[in-house]
Amino acid sequence: MSFKSSSAQKPEAGGLQYHTRLKAGDIPPYVLVPGDPKRVAKIAALWEKPEEVADYRQYHTMKGEYQKAKLACTSSGIGSPALAIAFDELLRVGVHTFIRVGTCGSLQPDMYIGDLVITTGAVRLDGASKDYVIPEYPAIAHYEVVEALIAAAKKLKVKYHVGITASTDTFSVGQGRPGVNGYLPSHKAKIFEDMQAANVKNFEMEAGCLLTMGSLFGVRTGAICVVVADRVRDKFELTDAMEQKCAIVASEAVRILQK
Repeated sequence: MSFKSSSAQKPEAGGLQYHTRLKAGDIPPYVLVPGDPKRVAKIAALWEKPEEVADYRQYHTMKGEYQKAKLACTSSGIGSPALAIAFDELLRVGVHTFIRVGTCGSLQPDMYIGDLVITTGAVRLDGASKDYVIPEYPAIAHYEVVEALIAAAKKLKVKYHVGITASTDTFSVGQGRPGVNGYLPSHKAKIFEDMQAANVKNFEMEAGCLLTMGSLFGVRTGAICVVVADRVRDKFELTDAMEQKCAIVASEAVRILQK
């Protein structure tokens, strides 16, 4: 596809967004946002009438129905910079409700692998959201999305926690894990303990930017993640069943929001 005639300020051709390859009307305005492009097909497989819409770079999009609720799923790639691109282009094509669906590491001793974490707000340890607004601006999930996620988790009888998430730009050092050759700078050496003491529930890499942009642009955002890394007990596990549980709760939340 050629983009030779598009504007440098807003790259597109024929109404298609440059990175996601979407245009207005392609997808419903309710979108689940996992990081991994490969998770999109797994999530859509839980729906009726799954249909691929676009697949370019790390941005894979499918749409379908969950118990008559029309929704879509677009991967964001890893981290806030990639998420910001996806959010911007999804917003341009008419999306008004975004739910991040992902994995995370738990910080509190009452949390275990397989538990779900519903985010109410986020500690913005990323850099991308700071391009949009001052660091003091809060990253807050929309209350309607939080309520829908809680209602969905209760209906499906899954164990969940509700609280604050810390969103980082890096997977290892940013979350207090040694990098290559054991590298861990002093300003990150106690980040796990500091966040744990502040009653932060989990580490992940996208929610802070998503929630910040949602408030900035007046749309609904939220996040739900499944615990795959138990940082308290130093355990890690990820299964398809765990991913499915998180995706079904998010899909049910969309159904509730559409009632």
